[in-house]
Amino acid sequence: MKANYSYKLHTNRRYTERYTVTYTRAELMEMTTFQLRNICYKEKIVKGLVNTLTRDQLVQMILRYRGAEEHLLIQDEVDGGFKRVEAAMQAYLKTPLADNGNIKVPAKMSIYPELKIDETDQYVVETGGLVEESNVLLVNEQLALCGILNLQKDKQQPNRYYLTTEAAMNIQNTKNKNYSFIFLRKQDSDYLYKAYYQEASLPPTNLHYYKVPVLDLEMKELETTNAILAIDFGTTNTTAGAYLAHDYVTSPCSQDLLNNRIQLNQINFVTFPDTMHQERTAVVSTIISVADCSDVKHIQYHFGYDALQVMKKNNYTTLATKFQGMKRWINHYHKTEEIMDVNGNTAVVPRSQMLRQFLLYIVQTAEHQFKCRFQHLHISSPVKLKTQFLDMFQTILPDYHIETTNALDEGMAVLYNTIANQIENNSFLDGKNYKALVIDCGGGTTDLSSCQFRIIDGRISYKIDIHTTYENGDTNFGGNNITYRIFQFMKIVFANYYNRSKEAYDIDALIDIPGKDIYRYVDEFGVEAVYAHFEQAFVEAERIIPTRFKEYENRTRDEYLRVRNNYYFLWEMAEEMKKEFFRKTGILRSRFHSTIDAEQDSDLNVTAVDRWCLSIKENEQFQDIYDYPNVYFNIKEINHLIKADIYDIVRKFLEDFYETGVLSEYSIIKLTGQSCKIDAFREALKEFVPGRSIEFRQKAESIGNVPELKLACLRGALRYLNAQKIGMIETNVTNDAPVVPYAVSALTHNKQEKLLISSLERLNQIHGTISRPWGVVEVEFFLHNHEDKSSYKYVYTNHMEDFMPVLYEQIATYYGEHIPQSETDSIVNGEVKFFVFASQDHWGFHVVPVARQNEQLLLGKKHFFAFETDLSELDFFDGLK
Repeated sequence: MKANYSYKLHTNRRYTERYTVTYTRAELMEMTTFQLRNICYKEKIVKGLVNTLTRDQLVQMILRYRGAEEHLLIQDEVDGGFKRVEAAMQAYLKTPLADNGNIKVPAKMSIYPELKIDETDQYVVETGGLVEESNVLLVNEQLALCGILNLQKDKQQPNRYYLTTEAAMNIQNTKNKNYSFIFLRKQDSDYLYKAYYQEASLPPTNLHYYKVPVLDLEMKELETTNAILAIDFGTTNTTAGAYLAHDYVTSPCSQDLLNNRIQLNQINFVTFPDTMHQERTAVVSTIISVADCSDVKHIQYHFGYDALQVMKKNNYTTLATKFQGMKRWINHYHKTEEIMDVNGNTAVVPRSQMLRQFLLYIVQTAEHQFKCRFQHLHISSPVKLKTQFLDMFQTILPDYHIETTNALDEGMAVLYNTIANQIENNSFLDGKNYKALVIDCGGGTTDLSSCQFRIIDGRISYKIDIHTTYENGDTNFGGNNITYRIFQFMKIVFANYYNRSKEAYDIDALIDIPGKDIYRYVDEFGVEAVYAHFEQAFVEAERIIPTRFKEYENRTRDEYLRVRNNYYFLWEMAEEMKKEFFRKTGILRSRFHSTIDAEQDSDLNVTAVDRWCLSIKENEQFQDIYDYPNVYFNIKEINHLIKADIYDIVRKFLEDFYETGVLSEYSIIKLTGQSCKIDAFREALKEFVPGRSIEFRQKAESIGNVPELKLACLRGALRYLNAQKIGMIETNVTNDAPVVPYAVSALTHNKQEKLLISSLERLNQIHGTISRPWGVVEVEFFLHNHEDKSSYKYVYTNHMEDFMPVLYEQIATYYGEHIPQSETDSIVNGEVKFFVFASQDHWGFHVVPVARQNEQLLLGKKHFFAFETDLSELDFFDGLK
C-alpha cells in the first residue's frame, strides 16, 4: 500500500502566544535592516512596515512597542572600578530600608574567587517584589566592600533571582567574617554601575538600601585534584566527565552535594549551558566563533551553544569567523587561519591556539561544576590516529598531564564499557575468548574495529587480555551526512511550497524505490543510483532557495548574506528535526512554527522558530519570506530518505566479513556514537547479522535526554581509568596492525610507475624505495584510494643541508627493519634512495632519504605524510552545499 504524501497543508492555524518577546537596544543595534523589518512583521508592528523607515527609526519603533527594560549590571573588570564603588558606597549609603523578612538569601554560600557564580550554583534569592535585576554588594560588619555580585532573574518563577558573578570580579577576603548583602533599588544600582565604569566624578546622591545578613559565607581556595578529567572530543559534539571519589578534594562544596550537582564515588558528567533551548546538557557542540579580535594578544571567542546562539541571533548574517569540525585539523593543526570579528577586525592565528581555547573552555566548565582544578586529562581519539592526537594534545596543552600510558582510543573505550558491564553483572565465562565488532558512527566519521578479549578472575584482580585491530573506516560519513540529507529534503519541499502555489511534494516522487527493495537496489546499482532523481530535484531547488553562498562571493554583500543565511537557517532546522525524530519516542510528525501550539496531537512535534527568515529568488531578484510553511514531515519519509545511505555504509564495513563467514565468529556487535541510535542502522545490520548480539538499545531513562550511545566512550574510559587506579583489573592490550586501503607509488625517470606500498597490506609490513640523483629538490609520491582509484599527490622537498654523515648501525638504531642494510649497501655515489614505509603508530607513511657521496653514507630528514590530508575531506560548511 502506497504511503501517504510527505506533508499536509493546514490553512486554519491555531496557536496562542505564551509570552511577548522583548528586545534590548544592544540586541537591535547588532541586527541588519532586513532583520529589523522581520521583527516588525513577526510582532505585527504595522508602523514599521507601512512606512519606509531608516535602520535607526526601525530600532526606535521596536523599542517603543517591544523594548526590554535595560539592567545595568557590573560584569567586566575595570581598573579602579572597585575602589570607585567602595568610595561611593562609603559616602552616599545613607538610607536603610526595612525588608520585613521579604528578602530571603541562601543560608550558606561558598565563594571561590577564581570561579564564576551562575544560576547552576543555585544561590537563590527571593525578593518579595522589593528589588529586581541589579547589582548586589557584599560587605562585612564594618561595611567594607568585599565583593560585587549580580542579581539575575529566574525566567521560570516571579520574584525569584540568582546571585551571579564573573570569575574576574574582585572578591576581597577580610578578617571580619560577619557578611551581609546590600540590595539596591534600580536607580541606586544604576548609579553604582556608572561609578564603576566612569572615571569622571558623579554628582552626590542618596543611596537607599536593604541590608540582609548572610548566616554562613566562606571564601574557599580552589584545590587541585588528582582525579582525571576525561574528554570525548568529537567532530560534531564533545562530552566530558570525571570519576569523583569521596576524597577527590579535601572539602567538596556542600551546596553542590545537596543539589546533586556532584555525586561522590560515581562518574559525573560535565553539563554545558544550551542557550538555544534554555537548558543544560552533557553534550556541547564542537564549534568556535570569534567574538573580538581587536587585541591580537587577547582574542575572545564564543564556544559551543553560545557560538550557535550568536549566529542565530544575527540571522546567520554575521561576518564573524566560525569553525566547525575542528577535529579534522589533526594533520595540519599548526596551520594559520585569518579570522574576523563582527566589527571587521582581523587577525591571523594558528589552529592550535583555537583548539587549545576550545579544550580550555571544556576544562574550565568542568572546574566550575566540580569546584576543583584539574591537572590530569584523558582525551580519547580515533584508533587509527591515536598517536597523532596524543602528540597534538600534549603540544597544545603543555601545562596539563595528558594520559598516554593508559590512554584508550574511542573503540577501546566503548569496548571496555561492555567488558565492565560483564564483570559487574558476572555475565562472562572465566577465560573464554569473546570476539566483538565495534561500529562507531559519530558526527563526521565512522570507524570499525574488531576486538578479541578474555576475562580471567584472578586471585587479586581481574586479568583482561585484549587484542584490537582497526578494520575499516569512512572519514566522510557520520551524523552530519544524515543532517545533510534532511537539509536537502527540506530545501526541495520548501522551494516547491513557495514556488508552486503550495502544492505537495511526495517523497516517493523523489526516491521512487519501494522501501523493501532499497537494499537490493544499492547492491545492484550503487547508492548514487538511489538518489539520482533526488539530487536532480535538489539542484533545481537551488534556483528558488539558493544556499551555495561560496558562489556569491563576487556578488553584493546583501546577496551573499541572504544566501548564507538560507544555508545555516535550513541546516539548523534539519539538525533540530533529526534530534527530535531520533531521540524521542512517540514523535511521528514534525513541523515548524513561531510558537508551540496550544493544542496539538500527541504524535506531533512543533519546533518553535523565533524568526522565519528565508530569501527566495524570483526573476533573479531576492524576496523576503516571512510566512511559516504549513508543512508536516513524518518519520516514515525520513527513514525512507536515509535508508540507502546507512545500508551502504554498513555494507561497506561488513560485506567482506559476511561473505568469508568470519562475521559468525563475533558474539558481540557494538554500535556506538550518536548517529547509531537511528533504527535504520539496526535494520541494515540484520541483513548481515540476524540473531547476533547487537548492543544498541538506549536505557529508558536516557531517551529524550542525552543518548547513552554518545556517552558510552566517555563512560568506558572513566571506568577503565578508575579500575586501573584501584587495582581491580590488570590489562594486557595489543593493538594489531590494521590493513591499509591505500597504495603509494612514484614515477621513475622514464615515467614508469613504481609501486612502493601495496594496498590491503598490514600497516607494519609495508615499505618500498625509489632512487634519484644527488641534488634532486622535489620528489612526487602518489596516494591511491583502493576503492575509487582516486589519487592524491604529495611532494617531498629535499634539502641538501639536512643530510648528515652516518654509519649503517646508526640508521638501524633509528629505523630498524624499515631500512635494511642490503638496500643501503646498493646505493652508489651520487645516488639518493628514498625509503618509503609505514609504522603501526601512525596512519600514514614516512619518507627517509639515504644518499652516498665519496663512499660516505648520508642520512636525510624524515617526513610524515598522512593517508588522509584532513580527518574528513567532506566539508558541509564550505559554502558549496
